[in-house]
Amino acid sequence: MKLNRLETHDRLQHFTKQSFDIAECCQDLINKRPFGEHAFYIFAHARTEEDGVTKRLIWQPRLTKPNAQSNSMLFKAYPGTDIIKIIWMIPAVELWEQYEKGKLTENKIVYDSIQAYKLNRGSLEQKELDDLSDDRIDAIYKDISIEIRQKKMMQNLYSGQVNDDEDIIQS
Repeated sequence: MKLNRLETHDRLQHFTKQSFDIAECCQDLINKRPFGEHAFYIFAHARTEEDGVTKRLIWQPRLTKPNAQSNSMLFKAYPGTDIIKIIWMIPAVELWEQYEKGKLTENKIVYDSIQAYKLNRGSLEQKELDDLSDDRIDAIYKDISIEIRQKKMMQNLYSGQVNDDEDIIQS
């Protein structure tokens, strides 16, 4: 196989630059503390825009572990610490060969994630020992919902959209 050194170098730079973007996105979510001091998952998955060509990466904080899927990454963040646990990094199926052992873009984490996805997907989706109970997760989501509803009600009140006590009670 004949390689173009400049093209290979550019691809390697792009590949290594992505890891910095990942760290920045994870840190941004951790700083926002979406669930207070509770550990949470960061689920990054690609979605295609309406034009059918452009892809964007969605970074979603979650208290529950999602199902493993190709073209996604899952991390577990621990606010108040500098710990971010990599659960999986699974590229799009058509890219899997690039991460095999002996290739320029070989990556142990990605390779192991692909193998687990292909051979034992359940191991990737299994609850972590430090996950919150379902009841605790429901309570946290309920508290967040109440807080959002109260903020919305206060915004409506201050903007003059609430006309009387009856409107407030119905909210």
